[in-house]
This record gives sequence, structure tokens and C-alpha cells, in this order.
Amino acid sequence: MASTPPFDIVFFGGTGDLALRKLMPALYQAHKYGALDPDGRIFALGRKALSIEDYLDLLLQWVKQALGDDYDEPSWASFTSRLQFHKLEANNADDYKALASVLNAPSDRVTVCYLATAPDLFTTICGHLADVGLNHSNVRLVLEKPLGHDLTSSNAINEAVGHCFTENQIYRIDHYLGKESVQNLMAIRFGNTLFEPLWRREWIDNIQITIAEELGVEERGEFYDRTGALRDMLQSHLLQLLCIVAMEPPASLSEDAVRDEKLKVLKSLKPFSTEDVLTRTVRGQYRNGAINGAPVVAYREEKHVAHDSNTETFVALQAELANWRWAGVPFFLRTGKRLQERVAEIVINFRDVPHALFPMPLGLHSANRLVIRLQPQESVRLYFLAKEPGDAMNLQSTYLNMDFHTTFKARWADAYERLLLDVIRGRLALFMRRDEQAQAWTWVEPILECWSNYAASPKTYTAGSWGPAASSALLSRAGFLWHEET
Repeated sequence: MASTPPFDIVFFGGTGDLALRKLMPALYQAHKYGALDPDGRIFALGRKALSIEDYLDLLLQWVKQALGDDYDEPSWASFTSRLQFHKLEANNADDYKALASVLNAPSDRVTVCYLATAPDLFTTICGHLADVGLNHSNVRLVLEKPLGHDLTSSNAINEAVGHCFTENQIYRIDHYLGKESVQNLMAIRFGNTLFEPLWRREWIDNIQITIAEELGVEERGEFYDRTGALRDMLQSHLLQLLCIVAMEPPASLSEDAVRDEKLKVLKSLKPFSTEDVLTRTVRGQYRNGAINGAPVVAYREEKHVAHDSNTETFVALQAELANWRWAGVPFFLRTGKRLQERVAEIVINFRDVPHALFPMPLGLHSANRLVIRLQPQESVRLYFLAKEPGDAMNLQSTYLNMDFHTTFKARWADAYERLLLDVIRGRLALFMRRDEQAQAWTWVEPILECWSNYAASPKTYTAGSWGPAASSALLSRAGFLWHEET
């Protein structure tokens, strides 16, 4: 793997859950496998004054938990020699001056400022960075989602950040776009004549995109109760996956060519009327149940969650694109917490043959489907019918398993690892542009407004299930089933 240029990467919120659980382990992996330039420094910033020894003790617990057998002492020792910890209060101008004095590197050195903090701190941090000159052309700014609470707040943040940094310095991150299987989806679509002619309304019946989690809100109850599943997951992850599935072939793989096509998809999404929201969306909230045989409490009993909260922990909806390729094809999007299985997948259900020579196997509703699984184990499976051995012409469903882990012996980088390396190398293609984000919020806002105006409580579902019964009914009304129900 090619090394990065020399760099400094600075994590605001360096003691937070994201930095400890995802970002630092990802950088450790990049270091361990030789992807980081030897002249690269890592700075963790936090509100509390910690010694570097105390910070490393804290970080080591998370790295071992995240990586298990992929942790080893020698590589950890060399990795920690890159690390520094500094106290920084987001509103304290003197702390930024001290940071700037540490980062007074040559102008050709890449500096990455990763804002793993609450979005309401973004404008404050960016303003202080600009005041001390940490917004020069070699500074790159990474913004975590959700960027704002609605279109107005998102635009306000983007406007304020845009006064301090140019658009090509801003990396709005969505880690699902860094997953290997998402990259393979583009390769399958645009690198093979087998699929591209079929990738349209004439041959595809419906498309399902699911991101299901077994976890509850964990320690994020206060944040989640203000946010909910629609803002936290659907407005970002699910819509970005929809864009990759539905986009037209870009003219090239350059950053703006890819993002231009994604924007066209977002602009093609049919807006929701009030009636659409009431009939084509489902809000859910988990009640007590069991996950892997262990009892779990209801959402309203979680720490830092209001006892009368109407925040949704599950959302499913039916979307449609108003363009020639996809007109009339329903896109079903679904995400939720405390569901039966941790899985993220894209399911392409192809139309049935025009004349059935053979009876459909009992219980099977779609003979041909392409299932791109993003987690927990990334894979691609193509389902089709084949004859059972024997005298009778009985067909059964089988599949081709595109097991990339077996075919390609190279190590698969974690999504955050890939994206962090892309930031250091200055590659923007896998990051959201400002107009993409604004268009996503524009489409989501009527749903939020309708839910707010009607003030109906979310439909409850048992923790450990696949969500409210209304989610299955949503597909049933259109004549379909969720993938796990077929």
C-alpha cells in the first residue's frame, strides 16, 4: 500500500466515543500495515487535561476491543510514538494559539482537522482555526454527520464553515461510502456488460436498502433523543447508498464527475406530500425485549432519554425516482436500532420472466436478486433458479457467492481507514459536496414536518424483532416482502 505524504492529523473530540472506537483504531491499522508516512503526527484534543500516559491507557482499551487479534505490542509502541494529547476548550482562543504553535509546520505539509464533536461546535472551532491561520491551503477539514438538525441549520453551518475554508478543503464524511463492498458495487455496475443493460426499470422490480443494528443508543441517549433515526441514518447513510445504486455512469472517476451524478439522483427523488408521508413512511420505537437471548430495556428506559420520548429508533419508507431509468421502481429504505440482526445490505430484486415455464419454488417471491452485503461480512451474492438433481424438473433457488475475501488475498481496509487515508491524500470523491447535503435535507424536511405536525407516537416494536408490523405492511401493499421474509 502506498504511503501518504507527511501529515499532521488533529482530532477535536479526541476522548469521545468516535475517536476512541473508530478513528484511532483505523489509524493504528494504517500505521501497522505501512500506509502512513513515517513523518506523520497524530494529535488528540480534549477538554480535560490528561497526561499522554493516561490518554494512551484509555485508548489502548478501545483499540484492543476493536481489533482483537490484530493488535500487537511492537506496532502499538511505534504507533504511540506519533501521538500527542493536548487540552483544548472549543471556546478558548488561547488554546488555539497554543495548537497553532505546535502545528507551525512547513507549508507543504498536510494538516487534517477532524471535527469528531457535536455539530453545534463546528462553526466555533472553524472560526478559531481561521483566526490562528490554521485554514491555509494545505489544511483539510473533516466534518462528521449529522451536519445540522434540518436544512436551515445545515445551511448555516455550511455557510459559516465556508467563510473559513474553501469547498475543496471540506470533507463531509459518510463512512459507508468507504466500505469495500460499496466500491465493488460501482465496479460491478460500470465494469461489466452483464449488469449495466439490466440496471433499469425494464428489468428491476424493486430495490431494498437496509441498515439494521442490534445495539441500542448505548451512551448516546442525549444526542440520539434530539436526533432520531431519520436524521442520524436515513438522511446520510441510506440516501448516499441509494445514490450509488441509482446514479448514471459518470464520465470519469474524478471527484466532481461522481458527485455530479449523485446530486442528479437526489434531485430526482419525488418529494413527499402529506399523504405520502402518512402512507409511505413508518416510524418505530423499540420496547423492551431480548438481543441474543439477553434482556434489554425499552428506548424510553435508556439513560438520558426522556420517559415520554417520541423519538423514532426505526424508520422505513418507500421512495421513487422521477427519471427515465427508474420511473415506477420503488426504493424501500429501512434502518433501526435493537433489531434482530446487525446487517447492512442492498438488495436488487429483478423482474420475473415474462412467461413462467416452471412453477416458482414454494415460498419464493423473486427468482433473481443481487444482494450486496456491507456488514458484518462484506459479500455479493447473485440468486437464481437451477434444477434439482433427479427426474423431475423441480427448480430451487441457489446463488453465486462472490467471496472477495477468498478471491483477493489482500487485506481489506476498514471504511474509516480508507477515508482517513483519502483525506490525507486529498481525494474528495467519497465525500459529500455541499449541494448534495442540502438536497438530501430538502427531500427529508417534508417528512420531518409532517411527523411534527401530526404528533403521532411512533409504532412500538419488540427489541430483537425486525421492527414494527407496519414496516412489513408497507411492502405488502406494494406486493413485495423484505429480503429476510422471502
